[in-house]
Amino acid sequence: MSGVADKRNPVLDCCGGLNNVDYSKVDMSVMEDVLKHIDVYDPRFCVAVIAIIFNPFFWNVVARWEHRTRGLTRLFGGPYLACYCLGTLIILLNVYRSHSMTVAMKAQARWEVMANPEVFYAGAALMALGSVLVVTSFLALGFTGTFLGDYFGILMEEKVKGFPFNVTENPMYWGSTANYLGLAFMNASPVGLVLTAVVAISYQVAIIFEGPFTEDIYRQRAQCCKHK
Repeated sequence: MSGVADKRNPVLDCCGGLNNVDYSKVDMSVMEDVLKHIDVYDPRFCVAVIAIIFNPFFWNVVARWEHRTRGLTRLFGGPYLACYCLGTLIILLNVYRSHSMTVAMKAQARWEVMANPEVFYAGAALMALGSVLVVTSFLALGFTGTFLGDYFGILMEEKVKGFPFNVTENPMYWGSTANYLGLAFMNASPVGLVLTAVVAISYQVAIIFEGPFTEDIYRQRAQCCKHK
């Protein structure tokens, strides 16, 4: 899913893109304790992982195919209807991803270390923050701006530079990740933590592919305008 943030304004990133984390100081004993509570061979866990990885892979492949061939535009008779249909399918896939993650969390053991009010309320706060980022991102971009409209030739007139894009470059992705992390906290679920990490990694990979491609689309539009 795409959005265009203003590159001229500094974007605040609380983690510095995770580049400032010293991984050598991570306490691996905690991770080992988490993994003891997880059955990676559970089919429900495997389904959740597949759903997480499949979603961004699917929409990137389909959107690039549409940009190259205009196949969906021809099929649905116009770019807007095609974009709305793909966006609806992406929403349904994300609903299934959330469902599969919830099923996997409920099927596996809780971690007693996390089963306390402080962690629960921290999870609730994360879900509130994530929801704010997701909703405000959608309102700023609109449906076509959120769901890959630029790949259909539906380009925004100007870059979005207000909240939440002045806080983070990809608020939809990181807001969604915060929601899943909050859900894992509220359920004291170690498997939820692992699945949230898979979500974050899959989104980071998607950003690597989507960012330059989207910028190239707008660069081509700018070049065409100069030659008119």
